[in-house]
Amino acid sequence: MRNFTDLSEREILALAISNEEEDGRTYSDFAENLRENYPDSAKLFSDMAAEEGGHRRALIDLYVQRFGDHIPQVRRGDIRGAPVPSPVWRVVPRGIDAVRRQARQMEADASRFYLRAASRTTDPAIRRLLGDLAEAEAEHLQTAGHIEDKHLPGEVREREDDDARKRFVLQIIQPGLVGLMDGAVSTLAPVFAAAFATHSTHNAFLVGLAASTGAGISMGFAEALADDGKLSGRGAPLLRGLVCGLMTFAGGIGHTLPYLIPRFWTATAVAGCVVVVELAIIAYIQYRYMETPPFSAAAKVMLGGALVLAAGVLIGSG
Repeated sequence: MRNFTDLSEREILALAISNEEEDGRTYSDFAENLRENYPDSAKLFSDMAAEEGGHRRALIDLYVQRFGDHIPQVRRGDIRGAPVPSPVWRVVPRGIDAVRRQARQMEADASRFYLRAASRTTDPAIRRLLGDLAEAEAEHLQTAGHIEDKHLPGEVREREDDDARKRFVLQIIQPGLVGLMDGAVSTLAPVFAAAFATHSTHNAFLVGLAASTGAGISMGFAEALADDGKLSGRGAPLLRGLVCGLMTFAGGIGHTLPYLIPRFWTATAVAGCVVVVELAIIAYIQYRYMETPPFSAAAKVMLGGALVLAAGVLIGSG
């Protein structure tokens, strides 16, 4: 890996060209990935890609004039300390706001790069162009704002943000909540039944571990095979299945782990406290994302959990 200070003027200009190419492709990829669900934001990033294309052409024209036709391959990933944007495939799944933040960060990084590059060259034409590009990138944040106002007026952006929230709830929150409820509630009976039937913390832990694992696998497959997400808008089935399965396991293992404590009544008391916390989390998620009234959410969850818990204790004590 090389230091930026070791680059020649020719290599600095080649690096600038490479940066513009990568940024332009990134904006184009953003546009392509957002076109189906966020067509207005896709137009925004298409315009930003066109801006980067103009910068690239200006840099290439100057490079050819000064150094000839061959442009060496110099990439920012090869320069120590250079900011490298996260890949598109990692940013897009995090939502539209993450994409917008990435774009703003890229413009700020580009402006700083051109200012630093301009200070490293003595050629007046190169220095002038790099300085102009630094100003252009700084103004690009404002330009992006103007483009955003054009393609994303207030009501359009609100609609896209609302769509993004609904998609997040459908694809992540809903399967996760279903799994958490199943794991936290359905495993109560076997865990506490085993605990009170044997008064052995080891046996209770093994039953809880088996129940949590089995429920996680079962719920994960059930969610993944429920539908392909194309008509329902619920997203990739594998992702939903993974989220549901993991949350099911987490819901069951929470009140199972206290039975690693060797003293029976201490372990049971801790497990009971964990159950209350788990049910409170479920009620909060219902209130926060499903718009369920808080009292109604808490009452339903606590009542269901208490009934299953009581059933497990009664069966184990019988």
